[in-house]
Amino acid sequence: KLADRLHNMRTLTHLREDKQRRIAKETLDIYAPLANRLGINWIKTELEDLSFKYLYPEEYRALADRIAKTRSEREAYIQRVIGALRGELTGHAIKAEVTGRPKHLWSIRQKLKTSGREFDHLFDILAFRIIVDRVAECYEALGLVHSLWKPVPGRFKDYIALPKDNSYQSLHTAVLGPEAERIEIQIRTLDMHRTAELGVAAHWAYKEGQYGLTSKGADHRFAWLKQLLEWQRDLTDPTDFMETVKVDLFANEVYVFTPEGDVRAFPRGATPVDFAYAIHTDLGHECTGARVNGTQVSLRHNLQNGDVVEILRTKGSKPNPDWVKFVKTGRAATKIRAFVRQEENARSHQIGQELLEKELKRYGVGLNKLRRSGRIEAALEKLKFNNEREMLVALGYGKAQVQQLLPDLLPEDKLSSGPKEVPPEARESAFKRLMKKVLPKGKGGITVDGLEGVALHFPNCCAPVNGDEIVGFVTRGRGVTIHRKDCPRVLDYDPARRVDVHWDTSTRQVRPVEIRVFSADTPGLLASMSQSFHNAGVNITAVNCKTTPDRRAVNNFTVLVNDLDQLNRVMRMIERIEGVSSVERVAS
Repeated sequence: KLADRLHNMRTLTHLREDKQRRIAKETLDIYAPLANRLGINWIKTELEDLSFKYLYPEEYRALADRIAKTRSEREAYIQRVIGALRGELTGHAIKAEVTGRPKHLWSIRQKLKTSGREFDHLFDILAFRIIVDRVAECYEALGLVHSLWKPVPGRFKDYIALPKDNSYQSLHTAVLGPEAERIEIQIRTLDMHRTAELGVAAHWAYKEGQYGLTSKGADHRFAWLKQLLEWQRDLTDPTDFMETVKVDLFANEVYVFTPEGDVRAFPRGATPVDFAYAIHTDLGHECTGARVNGTQVSLRHNLQNGDVVEILRTKGSKPNPDWVKFVKTGRAATKIRAFVRQEENARSHQIGQELLEKELKRYGVGLNKLRRSGRIEAALEKLKFNNEREMLVALGYGKAQVQQLLPDLLPEDKLSSGPKEVPPEARESAFKRLMKKVLPKGKGGITVDGLEGVALHFPNCCAPVNGDEIVGFVTRGRGVTIHRKDCPRVLDYDPARRVDVHWDTSTRQVRPVEIRVFSADTPGLLASMSQSFHNAGVNITAVNCKTTPDRRAVNNFTVLVNDLDQLNRVMRMIERIEGVSSVERVAS
């Protein structure tokens, strides 16, 4: 799939612009991080740069042009650094291959964006690599580099002693090189370099014990692939699966210890709950507290490198659904959601059975008698349910109504004789009673399949606009809640609550959306942005601007747009303004 996507990206130029952007965004969101997670660095970098080219074409061209203009000066500096490194290593009898290169364009773009700096520092985009024969020589080379140039505090990382989950190993350091310019240096062996470039693909043919690879080593290399299989078992819904995988694709790792001294790697910001679920699902479910370095801490506590973590458990405890809001690992989120959905499913099954039994009783029919007659089994296919439990759960959730099912479930004589008289409230379906409690009804420019006059709720998390791919969920007290399909909050809902929703093309309603603009802090720039919104017919409802210490501006606009086309159009207009570095849509 990665090779196929790389080929598609290389030939993207022949497609329409909207299709180019859609494929490039999907590549940047999924395929490039996936290649990184599997350790296949050369595919990752090319996918990122190609995505950059089609998603932000003007920014891409501007950055590429600026780098091209400084090529001769940069190459001279690279040769100067390589010469100094080779001389130092040779003088201490260390055989090494030394190379230098600029970082790839997407990496430079992200660095400029996070630092808020202009592209005025030529050399901090350079990366150097030292490849030696033995692990011991990696550390010898590191000492020589630090004796040659002053190291930058806090920038040393030892991925040899503590490898990444994708098996990546190297020493990383940053130093103030010639002319006091900051440069980054990686030091590794040839085997480590092979793994860094090819990732798990470098080890696919290894068997237990072959080439010195033990079963424990194999388990470490393929642990994440095994985790993917486990997620596929736990998450039957493809959208849930992909969103959960995305959580783990963007992980900067911290390393903590079990009380027995085993090392565990987690995404930065991980909590004791993540730790508990990494050890065992039952430990996560029954987790009630934690000690970190001997001190009791909150379950929301952020773990740090070197922490020793001990989990406190109470037999029979259940996970809190709110945990999913702060855990950082896909495994923990998956296990919590699976447990909560199982509990909800059981409750809805019970409610659905009670609703059906109550209605059948009015016709003088018992549920068990109906089962024995075979009418339920015979009606399931027509009613589009796989089994009786699924039907009862749908009733409990409010996705199906008892009165809709009765014509297929009851014998003709029972239907024709009619039910016993009951108060009007009792004749209402569970779903209609639910709808009485919701917000005032309004179309909101959306149709809900199979339901009419349903209240709609638009949460702040993803701010869908006409043209976005959307999905709806039946929610108690709010009717149907509308989310963008790529909203992370979609994972919080049971798939059984999902209903198909579509934008109503016959009506147009403006929807609020937030846009963030990164720019230089120069006079008149805000006025130019406001004029672009005006020219595009977009109304601004709120503005929030702040300036960073290095005189960069971050401008947040809340605007009202008719649809996705208008949103994309105004974002492109603002991106063309001189002084604007990037524009993005914000999901709160």
